[in-house]
Amino acid sequence: MIKIIISPAKKMKQDTDTLECRGRPLFLQEAEYLKEYMQGLDYQQAKEIWKCSDKIAALNYERFAGMDLSGNLTPALLSYEGIQYQYMAPAVFEDQSWEYVEKHLNILSGFYGLLKPFDGIVPYRLEMQAPVHLENYRNLYDYWGDKIYRELYREEAVILNLASKEYSKCVIPYLKPADRFLTCRFGEWKDGKAVEKGTQVKMARGEMVRFLARNKVEDLEQIREFQGLGYRYEESLSDENTYVFLKED
Repeated sequence: MIKIIISPAKKMKQDTDTLECRGRPLFLQEAEYLKEYMQGLDYQQAKEIWKCSDKIAALNYERFAGMDLSGNLTPALLSYEGIQYQYMAPAVFEDQSWEYVEKHLNILSGFYGLLKPFDGIVPYRLEMQAPVHLENYRNLYDYWGDKIYRELYREEAVILNLASKEYSKCVIPYLKPADRFLTCRFGEWKDGKAVEKGTQVKMARGEMVRFLARNKVEDLEQIREFQGLGYRYEESLSDENTYVFLKED
């Protein structure tokens, strides 16, 4: 089975009307702990963790102050508004695409740990690399430990990594020799090497999820057929652990 992992986005919204939630986050108790930690910070402490403008900090400080993890929930896949999610465009998914992502897609989160597309969540801001100082943990990577890894590999699966380094770092350190972990890279040829550009990569990751869902991809070979945004699979740069896609000139 293919299990896809993607990163969340900083910008979030609330949408309680489009689709109903079909579950709760697996690590809700752990998220409650982080909520209480964030609620215990003053405004300046929280802003230092977020490293953002006063406008964004004020919004998220207010969000945490009144946060209720059990009410006014939005399906996780509709909650995020970043570039990757804009190109994925889940709001216009057909039913078969929703069925596919419900089965295959997993969103990594610094706050919730691991999310399925229909898990009901609230807007938050807490990136995986945020400089938090939890009582018994050095950072969020330490806090989550191998919980996310163990859940992903609870059943036999190939992990298709479409997450950023920041988020895949909560899985990669725990990989065992027998684990299948396939990373997709998206770049363009420049000065004799493949160069990745942040915004372009986010766009491509969103397009890739859309491609996988639309075509109900269940076989690794099918992934190589992706041609969104002008990318083509480059066999000479790829191996069993990394699929490289280059953008054509």
